[in-house]
Amino acid sequence: MTKITPQPGIMDIELYQGGASHVEGLTNVVKLSSNENPFGPSEAAKEAFRKAAFDLHRYPSTDHASLREAIGQVHGVDSARVICGVGSDEIIAFLCQAYAGPGDEVIHTEHGFALYKIGAMANGATPVEVRERERVTDVDAILAACTERTKLVFIANPNNPTGTMIGEGELTRLADGLPPQTLLVIDGAYAEYVEGYDGGASLVDRRDNVVMTRTFSKLYGLGGLRVGWGYGPSHVIDVLNRIRGPFNLSQAALVTAEAAVRDTAWAEKCRNDNTRMRAWLAEALAGHGVASDTSMANFILARFPSRADAEACDDYLKSEGLIVRRVAGYKLPNCLRITVGDEPSCRRVAHAVGQFMGDE
Repeated sequence: MTKITPQPGIMDIELYQGGASHVEGLTNVVKLSSNENPFGPSEAAKEAFRKAAFDLHRYPSTDHASLREAIGQVHGVDSARVICGVGSDEIIAFLCQAYAGPGDEVIHTEHGFALYKIGAMANGATPVEVRERERVTDVDAILAACTERTKLVFIANPNNPTGTMIGEGELTRLADGLPPQTLLVIDGAYAEYVEGYDGGASLVDRRDNVVMTRTFSKLYGLGGLRVGWGYGPSHVIDVLNRIRGPFNLSQAALVTAEAAVRDTAWAEKCRNDNTRMRAWLAEALAGHGVASDTSMANFILARFPSRADAEACDDYLKSEGLIVRRVAGYKLPNCLRITVGDEPSCRRVAHAVGQFMGDE
């Protein structure tokens, strides 16, 4: 009989469920389940990817210097304190691996991204769930939950799947109130969708207990390449680089991400289009009696009277070739998360929700 067993806690992790991408029997399907940029990457990024095909036999850079420099220039951060990873997911995993273990606690909010809990459990730490206040991060609740065992606090700002966020004053109050052994991680996967918001970078510069994570998978349209980055104090980035694989990002990913971040005109266009269609879709859904909080991301969390109503609406949307995301796994069983697509997609989903609600 085998005695090969995984580390304690790993088999207690529930498998992550990504957004669906197809409906059996239908071909004209619109995927609005994974918060992807409907316009895709910029032409500059696609050209960089095409050119990368000629260097597939070469190992990539181990220090990611060129991409880090581009990130520093565009986002106004110190490139020496930037670390790049396979999506921001890998940066989150590095943080849990480096700072959380058996006997430690990792705080996340009740509707927060699933990988915070997974990262804690994968390293033997105890995830601690903290309530939100009407689907908004509650700083007082987080501070009250902190103990001498708290090593990491994860918040997404804007949050997924709620789309809500807290302001710089609350972020600062949170960072200032944490125990001395605790690191605050601000997940800024959707930060680029908020005009004038730096994702927490200025707070990182003012504190030695704050790290920011970002991604190229959302606004920049590179979800298929898996590129993310983190920004933090030198003492944290030094630690993370010690456990980062030397070739964790491919050459194609590095050059494509660099082209993407430097194409600021495309990023601005995508942000503006998202802002316009997000407002339109929220208003259209409200007109059909479907409420939502003010979203600061590229999706809307549509709220229905009950779980049965949400699931029935999801089934109807699927029958119409529209794939959205059920979020019962995030303790929001009466909600559906709907990605803001291009204008035809938004109009199509709003019309279908209206038909389901009996308005059209």
